[in-house]
Amino acid sequence: MKIEQLGRHILVEFYNCDKEILNDHGLIEEYMNQAAEKAKATIVKSVFHLFNPWGVSGVVVIQESHLTIHTWPEYGYAAVDLFTCGEEVDPWIAFEHLKNKLGADRTETLEVPRGMVDKIKRFSSEENLEIDNFKAKAI
Repeated sequence: MKIEQLGRHILVEFYNCDKEILNDHGLIEEYMNQAAEKAKATIVKSVFHLFNPWGVSGVVVIQESHLTIHTWPEYGYAAVDLFTCGEEVDPWIAFEHLKNKLGADRTETLEVPRGMVDKIKRFSSEENLEIDNFKAKAI
């Protein structure tokens, strides 16, 4: 049985990363943008912030949703969300790129289907919901 969904949301835990990279605002933004491009996403805008004394948070807004990161250099840890919609973008390519660039030696992931088409149809208050026109991905 195939389930139709509008998006894929991968929650990522990166462990034992390079601490210097995790605190480098410029590199984190560069790597996140590269991850979006490699996954075949269309970048709309990226915004990143360096905290004092350490840590970076940022978002790459893509036409197909977003990629976010928050780093804890003092622990060698980064939390990343890769949320993509459509069939053209592959969030797992972004995951592999970031794993390599951050130097993570251990990861944990959870993929959550977003926009389950059957639920949207069931819960919608629209009388003539044309969900069949959505570009849902079957998993």
